Amino acid sequence: MDTLSYKTKSTNNATADKQWVLVDAANSKALGRLASEVAKMIRGKHKPGYTPHVDCGDNVIVINCDKVKLTGKKWTDRVYLSYTGYPGGQKATTPRQLKDKSSTLLVERAVRGMLPKSRLGRSLFNNLYVYEGAEHPHEAQQPTVKEL
Repeated sequence: MDTLSYKTKSTNNATADKQWVLVDAANSKALGRLASEVAKMIRGKHKPGYTPHVDCGDNVIVINCDKVKLTGKKWTDRVYLSYTGYPGGQKATTPRQLKDKSSTLLVERAVRGMLPKSRLGRSLFNNLYVYEGAEHPHEAQQPTVKEL
């Protein structure tokens, strides 16, 4: 018989209870607040069995990302910088330019920045599915709708 009843149970890949969650970006918070909630769900921090080094979070589907909100003058004044690696290869884009290219990039970039910068973070990012309209191909997974 086990006499120690205070052992800490650690979640692993086999015991992780992964759900499918649907988030509507049209009627939700601003981009940063939406992204932080989505990152928490992907990471699994809202679950009681959260383990930092294991993918124990949910698969998150974000729809209507073309209707995402930014407050103030962030559409034009915020600047995303990237660097190609070559001299003079620094490029600057605004959220308006990213949305014109593809509005999914805006949400993906915000969520990716809130995930860990490691192998785990790169694999966790694969649990995010972002779509511009209200349609998504994941009806077979029967996602639960989450209001933010």
